[in-house]
Amino acid sequence: MKLSKRLELVASMVPEKSRVADVGTDHGYIPIALVERGIAVRAIAMDLRPGPLERAEEHIRRAGLRGSVETRLSDGLSKLSPGEVDAAVIAGMGGELIIHILENGRHVWQDMGRFILSPQSDLDKVRRYLKEQGFGLIDEAMVEEEGKFYTVMAVSQAEGISWPPGRDKESAYLYGPVLIEKRDPVLLRFLYKEQKRIEGVLLHLKKQETVSGKASEGALKAEKELKRQLHEIDEALRSMGPE
Repeated sequence: MKLSKRLELVASMVPEKSRVADVGTDHGYIPIALVERGIAVRAIAMDLRPGPLERAEEHIRRAGLRGSVETRLSDGLSKLSPGEVDAAVIAGMGGELIIHILENGRHVWQDMGRFILSPQSDLDKVRRYLKEQGFGLIDEAMVEEEGKFYTVMAVSQAEGISWPPGRDKESAYLYGPVLIEKRDPVLLRFLYKEQKRIEGVLLHLKKQETVSGKASEGALKAEKELKRQLHEIDEALRSMGPE
């Protein structure tokens, strides 16, 4: 099965010969592709809603994989038993929801070799939560698809895997300590794009202030937040070193 660039990146972080659970599977593309390629020996496509599971079941049937890919109605990880799988994919949803799913799935943490996460928002909150809960970062990668940027991270509580040392700055939580450390080219592109966008907004606010003669309370608040964001981008770029 052909996957999007984002899903290809997710699949690339799943260990070979794994038993995999895909949480919020939607169409079931990830588990189908993993089994077809021999990356997963068995997969469970999980979703909270019956509709997506029905679509996944149809795609699994068409792929001839009903014996290898199971569908399961589940609120997050709740219907997964400890030790049932080696890896779990939680992708394509907001960061707050990913944290909620992980928190309510503590019963599988000890036996889970790896979580592959791709939050679509609040990446800093997700990273803080992971560090606080003792998860180590195996890898992080970033991809651009149709003008949007996606981050995928592989994490584990396995012995010997830890948070990168000396990477406890706000910019590391926002943009990824491993991405910064390996000077990821997609992250660089994202940072420069964000830098240019924010500078443009600040210039627009300054022009409005010049015309009106005074900045509103809302404009001052927005300017302060934008300057904070610029500072964190500059911090990340400095940490990545010269081009």
